[in-house]
Amino acid sequence: MAVTIKDIAKAAGVSVTTVSRALNGYRDIHPNTRKRVLKIAQELNYRPSGIARSLVMKRSQTIGLIVSEMTHSRMGHHFLFDVICGVNDQATTLGYDLILATTSPHEQQVVPYMELCHRRQLDGVILLGVRTHDPYLQEVLQSSIPCVLIDVPVSGERCSHVTLDNREGAHQAVAHLIRDGHRHIGFINGHREAFVSEERLQGYRLALKEAGLTGEERVFYGDFDEASGSEGARRLLAEHPDLTALFCASDLMAIGAMRELKAMGKKVPQDISVIGFDDIDLAHYVTPALSTVHQPRYQFGTQAVDVIVNLLKGEKEEPVVLAPELLIRESSGSMPVLEKR
Repeated sequence: MAVTIKDIAKAAGVSVTTVSRALNGYRDIHPNTRKRVLKIAQELNYRPSGIARSLVMKRSQTIGLIVSEMTHSRMGHHFLFDVICGVNDQATTLGYDLILATTSPHEQQVVPYMELCHRRQLDGVILLGVRTHDPYLQEVLQSSIPCVLIDVPVSGERCSHVTLDNREGAHQAVAHLIRDGHRHIGFINGHREAFVSEERLQGYRLALKEAGLTGEERVFYGDFDEASGSEGARRLLAEHPDLTALFCASDLMAIGAMRELKAMGKKVPQDISVIGFDDIDLAHYVTPALSTVHQPRYQFGTQAVDVIVNLLKGEKEEPVVLAPELLIRESSGSMPVLEKR
């Protein structure tokens, strides 16, 4: 016989209303009570009836994770997989179903945001991978369907975002290189239509400015992938042979840069230091191990679900800005001795 919320209420020693509100993530339930209810529900193998729930609440209890250009390239799969896991786990915990959908700038012109939401019967949306000029970026601000954007610092009446402090992450990386004695630091950035590219550029510039190196800006725009990291290293070194360090806006670009530096006969970090951004699994295993800025990717997903659920309750949600962490490994070090003279 199927377990009901009455069974959970009896086992937990609380009312049916308390169980219902705890399972649906309402904030007026004491955290300890909610934790106990969720634990008992799991122990009893409780499975809510989606049909009954949607009839009562007049909602589908379904969240959509819409990813732009997921099939365009596999370059972002390191970031995407952890975010999806975080979204899925937290949505399940809070009693929501998850639908994964993909889009592209072209498809956004053909199928408007609201139409996609109605087709999929989505209560709310988590949007990942949109660029600065994508149609959905403006549509979500005017939509009645709540939306949480990941790594896009845009908010509205029914819209909020979860992001990393990208400016601070880049600032920490470049400031570390400067403390190691580097004065000629190149920056291999992501493409210009990514919000994070502009924020990481600001952090790079801030670190140079604080050190009195405002005239030392050397920037190449890539596409967050390994190939553009290789090209960026080649071009920056050709134009600025005095470079002793490279900061890259993604680990894949940093790995591409290190591969190109090796082909050029340069040793990392003896001849040139390299720091990436993301802390993907490969960063541990390349040789030398990559210094990088860590992003809590799983937490992006869990936080995004928390925010969208609160928006669905009609609450005003402030943006969530997560803290970066600089991880120093083998690919960065003090400026070469010859350069110090």
